[in-house]
Amino acid sequence: MANIRAWFDGLKEKGHIKDAGYPLDSAGGVVVGEDRTIFDGPYAEAKDVIGGFTLVEAKDLAEAFEIAKTCPILDVGKSVEVRPTRAFSHTE
Repeated sequence: MANIRAWFDGLKEKGHIKDAGYPLDSAGGVVVGEDRTIFDGPYAEAKDVIGGFTLVEAKDLAEAFEIAKTCPILDVGKSVEVRPTRAFSHTE
């Protein structure tokens, strides 16, 4: 945890952290389909399980990947997913 805290502190000093985000709790579920069925989750067997998020500012996707490659969680066999955000408009 000390390595992760130091990594976050370094990103913050460089101005990359826009929102430190939050780890996600195991409670919750998924609402599906027109009948709005609620399924519990998350599911350990799911392909994509998200443990939390952090919003990072980078000049482009390449820089975002370079930042992600420095994450200490990779040293213990975990992964970091990089996704760009896009502007949301209520008129879309």
